[in-house]
Amino acid sequence: MPDTTPLTTAVARLADRLRALPESALRRGAEAQGRSLARELAYRAQRLEFPEAEPLELPDAGPFAVGDQLAVAGHDLVAALREVDAAGAAAVPTAAGATEAAETAREFGAPEEPYGPGPAVDVAGEIESALALVERTERLISGAVTSRR
Repeated sequence: MPDTTPLTTAVARLADRLRALPESALRRGAEAQGRSLARELAYRAQRLEFPEAEPLELPDAGPFAVGDQLAVAGHDLVAALREVDAAGAAAVPTAAGATEAAETAREFGAPEEPYGPGPAVDVAGEIESALALVERTERLISGAVTSRR
């Protein structure tokens, strides 16, 4: 498993910073940037955990929740990446399991879809990409906090 410590540390640092900001700084753009990042990390985690499902959007829980939302989304992404890495790829069901799943789906009127492994995931690349997003957002938030309008 590639090291997730840099991503975990960066997310925790930014989440703590967002939690500590006054409402005025959050309203100047830090909240929007933090929520956008949290939504992207949550989206990525959901695509890894449930590739067949449409990801749900992270709700707007207000300016004072954005740090917590970012922390949870980052944690979820790291957990999903670890799970994907441990599995080596999406789990492949047995032929009997695939047949049973297809029969159950037909009973409920679901369209038949190919059943098999999901696409391979470049875990190290996903970690690197997420870390770059966190660092970019941190720079944007620094700019939003220091600018006075």
